[in-house]
Amino acid sequence: MATKVQGFMTSQPKEVNFPVMFSNDTAIVQVSARLSVLEAVAFKQTCQEITRANPDTKQIIIDFHQTTFMDSSGLGALVSNLKIAQETNIEFILRNVTPQVMSVLNLTGLDKVFSIESRGEMPPQKSQFEEQLPTTHPSVRSWMKRFIDVVGSLVGLVITGILFIPIAAAIRLNSPGPIFFSQIRCGWMGKRFQIWKFRSMYIDAEARKAELEKQNQVQGAFFKIDNDPRVTKVGRFLRRTSLDELPQFLNVLKGEMSLVGTRPPTPDEVERYEVPEWQRLDVKPGMTGEWQVNGRSTVRKFEDVIRLDLQYQKNWSLMYDLKLIFKTVAILFNKNSGAV
Repeated sequence: MATKVQGFMTSQPKEVNFPVMFSNDTAIVQVSARLSVLEAVAFKQTCQEITRANPDTKQIIIDFHQTTFMDSSGLGALVSNLKIAQETNIEFILRNVTPQVMSVLNLTGLDKVFSIESRGEMPPQKSQFEEQLPTTHPSVRSWMKRFIDVVGSLVGLVITGILFIPIAAAIRLNSPGPIFFSQIRCGWMGKRFQIWKFRSMYIDAEARKAELEKQNQVQGAFFKIDNDPRVTKVGRFLRRTSLDELPQFLNVLKGEMSLVGTRPPTPDEVERYEVPEWQRLDVKPGMTGEWQVNGRSTVRKFEDVIRLDLQYQKNWSLMYDLKLIFKTVAILFNKNSGAV
């Protein structure tokens, strides 16, 4: 099936072809050599057309024998197609999965979610998976960026240690409960990790989120309200000064985050993404970034978050990272910085 796809970051349409073979009640989709955003959109549309035009289909087989590159958009399309198949009671199987595709599935844990036809070969070792991981963005393989992250995170952890006692005491005096708050976020390629912060909310904050959904003041796949009743008095100060984020230097040291990157989304946010929006996961999430120096909590549309994240990816360089770090420090204690 040929589909004309308009690029998310370009106005030039591109025709992408995904050959489909039918055998009785089985459809076999041949995936292209690359599965990035343009191909990924067409890939999702192809599977949608199969389920819509052939309601008797019982099985969809995705043949990856020629696929040597898959980024986060391709992964997003694959996850979306699985959901479509499950909703229509169609068996969804991956066939001839190349090492490059398997490395991405292994990274994100999706190798345990998808039905994958085995070739009967010995499973690759972890180091082999890492060697096959895609370079979705130049920043991913930059040793200098990683060096800056390690040095910066070590300095940040020293500062965190110095400030720990007064911050911990203020949190406990203001509200009973733990000092730290942890939450699952999605990092590079959608890999999940546990992010750490100093607790700025009451301990029942997550449970109360559902009841506050109707008050959500942003459009799209994330949640934010002004004067959030779940935030403690001390928490408001910690958020305004970004002191609540100091423990994330540990995430940076571990390589789960970077000092500068995109905003780290929650899994429920990612589940609402359209295929092109997965592009924001092509780089590591950061403690700061374009959203941090361009309004933070004043950003009210998810499309603006996407725009800022893609702007960072387009403009990225080591000097650009340093510029964003300096801008972050400059506005950190500005009461009009947008942090709440």
